[in-house]
Amino acid sequence: MFSYLYNVSVAPISSLVSRFLPMSSAVFSGKWLRKSAGKLISIITFTVFFILDFLDAVFCIIYRYLDECLEGKTSPCYCGNRGQQGNNVIDGEEGELSETLYGRKNIFREMGFLKFPRKWENSQKRCCGGEKMVNRWSDCGCNSCVSWVKSNGDHRLHLIVKEPSLDPNEDFKEKPTENVIFLHGFLSSSSFWTQTVFPTLLEQVNGNYRLVAVDLLGFGRSPKPRDCFYTLRDHLEMIEKSAIEPLHLSSFHLVAHSMGCIIALALAAKHSKSVKSVTLVAPPYFSSLENGASLNALERLAEKKLWPPLSFGSSFMSWYEHLGRCVCFLFCQNHRNWEWILKFITRKRDLDFMISDLSRHTHHSAWHSMHNVICGGAKFMDRYLGILTKAGVKISVVQGDQDQVVPIECCKNFKLKAPDIEVNIVRNADHGTVIFGREEDFAQNLGCIWTSLAADSARKY
Repeated sequence: MFSYLYNVSVAPISSLVSRFLPMSSAVFSGKWLRKSAGKLISIITFTVFFILDFLDAVFCIIYRYLDECLEGKTSPCYCGNRGQQGNNVIDGEEGELSETLYGRKNIFREMGFLKFPRKWENSQKRCCGGEKMVNRWSDCGCNSCVSWVKSNGDHRLHLIVKEPSLDPNEDFKEKPTENVIFLHGFLSSSSFWTQTVFPTLLEQVNGNYRLVAVDLLGFGRSPKPRDCFYTLRDHLEMIEKSAIEPLHLSSFHLVAHSMGCIIALALAAKHSKSVKSVTLVAPPYFSSLENGASLNALERLAEKKLWPPLSFGSSFMSWYEHLGRCVCFLFCQNHRNWEWILKFITRKRDLDFMISDLSRHTHHSAWHSMHNVICGGAKFMDRYLGILTKAGVKISVVQGDQDQVVPIECCKNFKLKAPDIEVNIVRNADHGTVIFGREEDFAQNLGCIWTSLAADSARKY
């Protein structure tokens, strides 16, 4: 009787348990390992950035003393409260400074670790006699980096202009010229366009287009002034002063990449009656929030994490003002030596323009452009899109689906805000290869956009 009951009830249950026990153990073990690994990564990440917080606070003191000794005055930084730099803010720019400049959390700064050096700075006399220094002692002073200083104060951006090639057999005198302004991204220059898209574009479009590639303020061969906060207004005013006004651009198209997309939207919104189309490649767009839009952009674009290396590098240079200055001191100031070493190793006469462009800035220009344009511009993006949508300006967005710099969600944000925007997702392309390697396709798409707009305009008249 007992053996019957065992065979009927207990035996099947025991066999069922024995069958699924290894599976349940494996599942439990997998979850436990993932959870443990996640905790370990969190602890390591916290430890690394805790150490970086400390080092950045230490270098704040070091640079404060070095600046005083070598230049006679200390350079202002953002380690204190917002009000402590109020005297250095140009009238009207207070609202344009990004909250990320002062809102970046640092454990040691919040503990009051930097009160002593700031009191020391305020108690010292300025002994530079009002002399305005062009570069910091830690910036590169080679001829190519300070060539813009010879302009005697009339600073203008470096431009590369490709005039339309006129056919001698045709009369172009009465035919209007289409103007196209190209804006590069962060840590880049006009070479981003002239070395890639321009050769192909000049072959595909007719002789009716004048192409203007700009070195943005603080990058490439353009001025890198110390008394500038590199706000959106600063960038727009320099583009107007250097390109729009001298070249008499009464109408124009805009093509931009990465950081340049934010400047392009701001420029288009300001000149909504003159701009014909805006093409944005990998635009860092996050919908504006009532509060903390800039901090949200910083968290999304430069989240504090160790992997992948590109993300760690972005967070390192975006969160740590003084450690970032150390990197620029070691790399940018000595860029000629590094370039010579690379040429020697690779046996090449000329380096790729992307490598050369990485050092064509100062820490001051790169730091402020990152925060006041990329992060600070986030709070204005919805307003710009609203103006352009109301004006009926054609906007096209191109982004790679493997982009690790700008999240793919940025394209979705565009569509949510302005459904009429044309979005093109390029498969297997990242932040750079969305252009590199597919220059012909990109140039052809640009030509189609401009041709269709010209045809629509002709029908209206």
